[in-house]
Amino acid sequence: MLEISGKTNLLEQNAYKYSLQDVAEPNLQRDIYTQGMVPKVPFNHRRVPMNMPEEIWITDTSLRDGQQSVEPYTVDQIVNIYKYLSRLGGPYGIIRQTEFFIYSKKDREALEKCMELGLKFPEITTWIRATKEDFRLVRDLGIRETGILVSCSDYHIFKKMKMTRKQAMDYYLATVADAFEAGVVPRCHLEDITRADFYGFVVPFVNELQKLSRQAGIPVKIRACDTMGYGIPYTEAALPRSVAGIIYGLQQYSDVPSECLEWHGHNDFYKAVVNASTAWLYGACAVNCSLLGIGERTGNIPLEAMVFEYASLRGSLDGMDPTVITEIADYFKNEIGYNIPPMTPFVGSAFNVTRAGVHADGLMKEGFRLVSGGTDNHLMLVDVRNFNITGKEIERRLDECFITVNKNAIPNDPEKPFVTSGIRVGTPAATTRGLKEEDMKEIARIMGMVARDFEGNKTAAQEAVVALTKKYPIYE
Repeated sequence: MLEISGKTNLLEQNAYKYSLQDVAEPNLQRDIYTQGMVPKVPFNHRRVPMNMPEEIWITDTSLRDGQQSVEPYTVDQIVNIYKYLSRLGGPYGIIRQTEFFIYSKKDREALEKCMELGLKFPEITTWIRATKEDFRLVRDLGIRETGILVSCSDYHIFKKMKMTRKQAMDYYLATVADAFEAGVVPRCHLEDITRADFYGFVVPFVNELQKLSRQAGIPVKIRACDTMGYGIPYTEAALPRSVAGIIYGLQQYSDVPSECLEWHGHNDFYKAVVNASTAWLYGACAVNCSLLGIGERTGNIPLEAMVFEYASLRGSLDGMDPTVITEIADYFKNEIGYNIPPMTPFVGSAFNVTRAGVHADGLMKEGFRLVSGGTDNHLMLVDVRNFNITGKEIERRLDECFITVNKNAIPNDPEKPFVTSGIRVGTPAATTRGLKEEDMKEIARIMGMVARDFEGNKTAAQEAVVALTKKYPIYE
């Protein structure tokens, strides 16, 4: 049967309605996930269209998933993190929601204190074990939405839950019905979706969820959880690993609207950020993240990364305040005691700092002129004419002080090619040996001493270089 699609406004065939395949044995996708081997990336050369929603946003799990790999936060820390999230997300709620545990007295105290702040964003939601009592607890706390675990791969259904697909589906649907009865919006966390039988279980299950939602008059949200970080952003990759295919399939075959579709990824294979951006591009309004990417195993999608991905894709921060990211990093480091790796983008101490860049800055402060004005790589072309010497001369002086550089002509050099007005300075040998940013500043200082007054500073320069090299012995 043909009808006009409300999504494309084109005449289309009715989408095929998939039914549950209640198999006797689990499909563990062993052709892709072969034991003892790196997971394979299958391709089927089927492209799905990009479908960026009119609005996209970020949701946060720092206070739920983010607490599963660190010492649990105190009440005050939870409240402060919540306030940081609100400031970072801005007045338009680009950081739309955050989720809380509610099982312990401390959890509930923190949640209530955050609610008392009266902040519009991020909206407070919860994550529960999904019993009738829990749903009533959520409702009584005044929470509108809660997350529910609905594992969807046969690894979880058969191996962990010891159920068949039909039994798991019936159990999940009964749980969601309890949420609707309590007047709570269920957010169904489809765990391990990148190892699931997408058309044999995921789509039929979500179709049944949609039926229940229509009957209850309450929306159901779908969180596609890449629990093991197996998702793939590549065009024409095949299910179950294709992020684009998952998002497209949930919309095309289960009619999940973009505003009810969310991606939750992990970083086991370094694809958390690009997979989240792919989910946005192909139709999910929300991506679920944690501050600094803190989460179990290799961590979650770093929320601060998606702030910049948002700005890159939309051309605007739309009210978000990225300066708060630095405050958050300082808070985690100084108040919580979390050690941020120095090379971490945006928040690490070495972000946007290179040893070559530090050395270049040090040389310029010593009076050298960099021909390029700075450095974009590990090499620098340095003009030494400010010291009334030639490249050949300073090469000799530095060599006597155990620093190796090469004389090098500069643009429009007045000197002969074998004399030159400049030197070429590289940092790979120093960084390979382990020298740090402060050491690069020291080398620049020594070079300045040698350029200004070689005879007067020669001994001091030699001693300084020897002291520096002793810190980083080649052989021990």
